[in-house]
Amino acid sequence: MTLARVHSAEEWIARFGESRSPSVVTIGNFDGMHLGHQEIVRRLIAQARQTGCMAAVLTLYPHPARLLRPGDAPSLLATLDQRLAAFDAAGIDAVLVLRFDAELAKVEPRDFARRYLAETMRARKVLVGGNFRFGYRQQGDVKALEEFGRQWGFELEVVQPLAIDETVVSSTAIRGALREGRVEDAARMLGKPFTLEGEIQTGTGQGRKLVVPTLNLKTEQETLPKLGVYATETAAGGGVYRSVTNVGKRPTFNGAGVTIESHLFNFNENWTSGRMEVRFLRRLRDEKTFNGPGALREQVLGDIEEAKAFFAR
Repeated sequence: MTLARVHSAEEWIARFGESRSPSVVTIGNFDGMHLGHQEIVRRLIAQARQTGCMAAVLTLYPHPARLLRPGDAPSLLATLDQRLAAFDAAGIDAVLVLRFDAELAKVEPRDFARRYLAETMRARKVLVGGNFRFGYRQQGDVKALEEFGRQWGFELEVVQPLAIDETVVSSTAIRGALREGRVEDAARMLGKPFTLEGEIQTGTGQGRKLVVPTLNLKTEQETLPKLGVYATETAAGGGVYRSVTNVGKRPTFNGAGVTIESHLFNFNENWTSGRMEVRFLRRLRDEKTFNGPGALREQVLGDIEEAKAFFAR
């Protein structure tokens, strides 16, 4: 079954009908779909299949902090499309994506649970994390949700957080690891390498002419690893290539904005468009300013050899 993407209570009812199936539901942002999220989704799908219910997710877009606390809003690990693709790959049947605006922000917890969980999605079970908050000014918590479930016929399951080496797995912890360049720690929490996806874009041509040829990535993802050089895998054109990737401002060439440039091993194409993704495996060094293209090229060749040694291990 292909994931059904629905954007309002009215659309949900129209899509699935007045005699629609009940659902097992989880609620959250699921930014990055880390191991903790994956455990919730795994339980959700298993219980939905056992009971003949729909496996469903209720999520908000944009992130509520963008409206309520814009100065504190987190940079997101994934785009909405990436989150939906992850739900689809996991086997979720349907996602209700509610646009978070001033009107939705004013909905009281009781009204939120009644309208969306009980009446629209016909929830029979709801799975959330222990720190889950919802409704106007986040006044609703798991205790309130449990009480609403008793009133409207759904059971609440609180899923305990997952910890790795005494670190609780969370989107916040993954952002912190990436800001510090700890891509291996981020990968352990994600269950796979942190990946940037987007489109190949044409660069200035200086790298290809003066240093080494690269593919340049344009991405809509907000969270980038710490500026520097990484051993990576790059997927493009139907193939996956070992690579070295620089995330930085190209100070040797007086660069301004941040660029993501990957040099692919055993690759001789000159693509200027198409989809591309870069998987970050190991940090090699900080970004540096060099005296000129020659010194930079020498360093990049050293980076390539270090990355090859990493892959050989």
